[in-house]
Parts: sequence; structure tokens; C-alpha cells
Amino acid sequence: MKQKKIAEENARKEQEEENIISQLAEKAIGLGIKPEDIKNLSSKDLQDLIKELIDEKTKEQEKQFKGIIIINELSTAKEISVQMTKVTPGEILKKLLQMGVLVTINTKLDKDTATIIANEFQYDVKFVSISEPKDSPYEKHSEDSADKLKPRPPVVTIMGHVDHGKTSLLDAIRSSDVAGGEHGGITQHIGAYSVKTKDGRHITFLDTPGHEVFTAMRSRGAKATDIVILVVSAVDGIMPQTIEAINHAKAANVPVIVAVNKIDLPASDSQKIRQELSGQGLNPEEWGGDTIMVDISAKQKLNIDNLLEMVLLKSEMMELKSNPDRKAQGIIVESRLDSKKGPIATLLVQKGTLKSGDVLVAGTTYGKVRAMTNDTGKKIEVALPSFSAEILGMNEPPEVGDKFVVVDKETYAKEISDSRKERVKAASLKPKRHHLSLIDVSLGKVKELKIILKADVQGSLGALKDSLERLSTNEIALKIIHGGAGAITESDVALATASNALIVGFNLRPDSIVEKIAENKGVSINVYRIIYDLIADVKAAMEGLLDPSLKEKILGKASVKQVFKLSNSGTISGCSVLEGKIQRGAKIRLLRDNVIVFEGNIISLKRFKDDVKEVEKGYECGIGLENFLDIKVGDVIENFMLEKISRKLEN
Repeated sequence: MKQKKIAEENARKEQEEENIISQLAEKAIGLGIKPEDIKNLSSKDLQDLIKELIDEKTKEQEKQFKGIIIINELSTAKEISVQMTKVTPGEILKKLLQMGVLVTINTKLDKDTATIIANEFQYDVKFVSISEPKDSPYEKHSEDSADKLKPRPPVVTIMGHVDHGKTSLLDAIRSSDVAGGEHGGITQHIGAYSVKTKDGRHITFLDTPGHEVFTAMRSRGAKATDIVILVVSAVDGIMPQTIEAINHAKAANVPVIVAVNKIDLPASDSQKIRQELSGQGLNPEEWGGDTIMVDISAKQKLNIDNLLEMVLLKSEMMELKSNPDRKAQGIIVESRLDSKKGPIATLLVQKGTLKSGDVLVAGTTYGKVRAMTNDTGKKIEVALPSFSAEILGMNEPPEVGDKFVVVDKETYAKEISDSRKERVKAASLKPKRHHLSLIDVSLGKVKELKIILKADVQGSLGALKDSLERLSTNEIALKIIHGGAGAITESDVALATASNALIVGFNLRPDSIVEKIAENKGVSINVYRIIYDLIADVKAAMEGLLDPSLKEKILGKASVKQVFKLSNSGTISGCSVLEGKIQRGAKIRLLRDNVIVFEGNIISLKRFKDDVKEVEKGYECGIGLENFLDIKVGDVIENFMLEKISRKLEN
């Protein structure tokens, strides 16, 4: 009787092996193998052969792949052919004709047609809508090769506290009476001025009213400035706006050169200023730090040449370069509507060369350069990298900080402009979203938490700053990019917008105007009356950033008692649950002689003919594994799950 059972079992196993070999043979023949080449091969040999064939075909397909081309709503056969190697527009038109599409080389192709054409010539496609300012194909240029890059002048912004001499310094540099023509000595506009030094080199200065516009430009994604000159009075020392200017420059990651002004006055003390600045993280070079500091007198024009030399030296160390032989790109630094001339825009060219007659797009506006003048009012035909120009010809005044780019045709410019307007209109109808909130932090959307901290008095500010900075860990950085005593201001909102930071206030509230601006900008303001609550909320939010630790939990084990080969369901293992329970949704691993041979998912779990979600200890079941057939009697199936365990900040 025993011998009969053994014989039956052997016959069943032989039949199962034959079935597997038959299925594998069909697959191999389908892949192009001749039947005589697979005769007498075992199931394992057939599996290895099929895997090898699939790998070869994959490699062959990869060899055929020629690259990626960029398409958009305006792509034509001609433009697509330019991106393909050795493919002419005529070949594309021929392929389209075979598809029943009759077009010319300048006909705009829809997305699906362009994709099919690209695939026909072994190219993949990336669709980039013209409504996306950052990724518009008309704004994309190949990376400039090193041999095309040439040195360009540095672009400098002068910042500092009111009445410390920003405008007087610019006046001394330009050798023209800027302040004299301005109301109350306060800069009333934004401009860009190019200065030629004694050795013939140029420096471009952005004349901004404080740091607000500097940050507003950065909040729109425009990095206009290479170097910041921070003007500090040698008499008055560091003031609140000085600290704000330092923090705005640090947030923009722009190097700072300090001009210690008014050294001609009897009460000046430049060494005291250096001590105060070192407390703000600006350590003088003469003290072993890395911040250049120059003592000057803007009114007496003392050491101005030395300051400019330091700017040029810093720019040489930064190796500022650009390719002038390409279409121009840059930013808008000023715009206005003139009653006689129409829209006027001041541009700062950052890449390429802007020429009279060029067509450009800036944000949602576009136009053609009808006339171009430099900062002295002289008519010019070209503007090189790092130079500014005032232009006529825009359809409306662009926004300050908007990026501009030169395109081929005015029709393209109009289409891009119209598309962006539609996008802006659609975005305005959507509910506004905060740049960053404590909820975003706790959900783990950022790994660096930037905070603007404002308190009612300096004592509270110092205590809060120390407590919050101690929360930083190796995994999560808490960075207080600006701190101050006093009300939350529009400047704080501008910095938060540009830096994607939170505003946290203690024992104060923003006024209704600032609240409205913050709401429009999507900036989160959190105010507290109790220090403990403030620290607890920030700590809880930071703990949400920590990656959870994963712990494996064994749910159950089952032993394979029989293996069934089914033509429609693959291999099913008849199992007995030894420990815990087997759950269908959990992960499994297959152990053979305590060695893991497979890890994956259960695709079927049955009790008799019924599908079940789980099977308890002591019961039998049928288990099907995803993409795995090599199951043997005696194997152990281990059912497990990975638990995410929240972590706490370590003190």
C-alpha cells in the first residue's frame, strides 16, 4: 500500500513537471526559440533561458532608444526634426502622410501626434506646457560650454539702515547728485546703474529702496544680486534695519561686503562697529573672518576706490561668467507706464545679449524692443550680460522681479503670454495655500524649518531663540533666519515669502494690514502668549519630520504540505498554519532550509474553494505567491508586516 502511494506521488510530480515544462516551452517558442533547441531541457533550464532572452531583448530596446525630445502645444514638424539626429522634416512629413495626416513643416502638431512621431523614430518625449514659465521650451537653452563663458561684471545691491548713507554712497560712486534730486533724501525708485572703474572694468549697481524690493525679487525666483554692500554708520552702529538687511542677505545666500560709513565724523568708532557686526556673524577679515570691511566716507569720497577694488576682487574669487553669444535672459528691475511713451521697463541682462528689435516675454507680458537706452539716457543697440537697459515696446508694464527671455517670433511671445494669463487666472480662482505651516512641517514635507521670530521685548527674544535653536538635530535643521523685538511687519512677510519660512510671534499680534498681506502671500503667522506652548508646537512639528523607524512584526508561519500546478492560476501551495495567522494583505517570505528564497506578496489565499482574508493557526489553506512558481514541499511561508514607529526629538 505504501509503495503504491509513493508511486502515485512520483507520477503526480512527473505530471506537474511536464505541465510546467510545456508552459515554459510555449513561452520560449513565443520569444523566438526553435522547438528542437529546447528539447530535453528541465524546467529550471527553461526558466534560465527565458530570463536570458528577456534580458537580451531589453538591452536591444535600450540600444534602439535615441533620447528625449521636448514638445509643447506649439511644436511643429520642423521643430521636432531639429531635436532628432539625422531626421529631416521631410521624413517626418512622410511618416505623417502614411498615418493619414496631411500637414506642412510649420503646422502645429497636437501632443498625441507629436508623441507618435517621436516614438516612430525611437525617441521618447517630454511634454512641457508653454504656460509653465520655468520650463517653457522657448526659455530653455542647452548648458553653455566652458569655452563660451566669458567674465561678466558683478551686480551689486547697496543695503542698510535709513540715513546710514546708502544713497550718498551711490552718489559718490556715480559722481552725480542722486540724493539732491530726491524727496527728503529717500530713494523714490528702483534703477540699475553701471559704473566704470579706473582700470576700465564695470560694476552694475541695483539702486533699491532698502531690502524689501531685493527680497520681493527673490520671492519671484529672481536672483539678481551677486554681492551686497552693507552700509553701516560708524557713529550710530547697528540698527534694526541693519540686522534685517543682514538676515535678508544671508537668506538669499549672497556674500556681504561692509562699508563702514561716516568715518570722517569725530564720534565715529569703526572698531566698535566691527565688534557689533561680529555678533551678527559678519567677522572681519582682519580678525580672521571672511567678511571684507572697508572704512569710507561717502560725503568726503574717502576710500571709495578701495571699496570698488574689494568688490572686483570678490567677484574675481566668485568667477562670475556668462555666455554673451545666446538669446538674452534676465529680470525686470523697474517698470512704469509713461503717458507719452507707453509701458517702459528697465531690464538687467543676466545671460546672452539683448538687441534692439528682439522679441521678449516677461511674466504675463510681451513685446518687441523698439528702442533701448542705458542708465545715462544714451540710445544703445545691444546690452551685454550684467548690464541694464531701459526699453520701449512692451504691451503693458511687467512686474518687478519677473524673468524675461527672448523668443524667435512675436506670435510665440503672445501665445506664451496668453497661456500664462490663463494660468494666473485659474490659479486666482483656487483657494490660497500657505507657503509653509506647522502642519506642513509635521507632515514631513520639509527637512529644514526656517523661522522668523518676533517677540515683544529683547529679553523674551533671546530666551526663545536659545530654546528653539537647541531643537535642531543632525536630521532636521531649525534655522532662525531673522529675529527681532517689535511688531510683525510687511518686511517680515516679504522675507517669509522669499525664504518659505514661518513667522512665529510671542506676546504680540500683527496688525490687520500685515495679516491681509500675509494671507494674500500665503504666509503662515503663528502667535503665542506662553513660551512653553510656542516651543511645544515647534517641537511637535519637527518630530513629524523625523523618518519613522521600521520594525518587523511576524504575523504567522505556515508549512507547505503539497504543491499544485494549475494551468490558469500558476502554482498553489497547500499549507498548514503553524503559528499566528496568515493574512492576505501582508508581506511574505519563503524559507527553504532557513534560507530566504523569495520575498513578496500573496496573490491568493483560499480555504477550500473560498477566498479568505486570513487563516488562523491549526487550519489548512491554499496560498498563491506573486511572480514565483518554484515552491517545494517542506518550505515555510512566513507572514510579516513592517510597523512604522514615530520617533521623538532627542534632547
